[in-house]
Amino acid sequence: MSIKQRLPNLIRTLRNEQPLKPQQNHALPSLRRAFSLYDQINVIDKLPDDQLRFQGYSDTGFTVNRVEYEGSLLCVGNLLLSWKPNKFSEITADSLSLFQIVRPIPEILILGCGRNIQPVDPELRKFIRSTGMKLEAVDSRNAASTYNILNEEGRIVAAALLPHGVSS
Repeated sequence: MSIKQRLPNLIRTLRNEQPLKPQQNHALPSLRRAFSLYDQINVIDKLPDDQLRFQGYSDTGFTVNRVEYEGSLLCVGNLLLSWKPNKFSEITADSLSLFQIVRPIPEILILGCGRNIQPVDPELRKFIRSTGMKLEAVDSRNAASTYNILNEEGRIVAAALLPHGVSS
């Protein structure tokens, strides 16, 4: 049966489904569904079991691979660590010193600043450049989504994320 023949059945099925109940945390978009009109169409094969995937966020933490984590997180490839900074001003070269020894070096560090984008201290930028990484500083919601996309593409990526509720 071709996709053109299955599409009307899929549309009928979608119309008959009950609406989902609202969740406490917010879901993040998926690259796997970005090219689809319907959530049920998956254009990319199943992700490996060991691949990290941010699925949601709240004011106090994140949902990764169906597990809720409170507080800040540091992700390197498919390694997930609790991270000490609780506000943007606590992000220093010392808090990111792990990147001086981790190999292979991620090509980019996505810095999740909390609710709003914050200007990154020039000394911190200099330190991150000295490790061989590029820096992208965005709000935490977009940082988690960007991490998902780059990780799904198979790129070596790192993320340092403050919870979305952090405002400065």
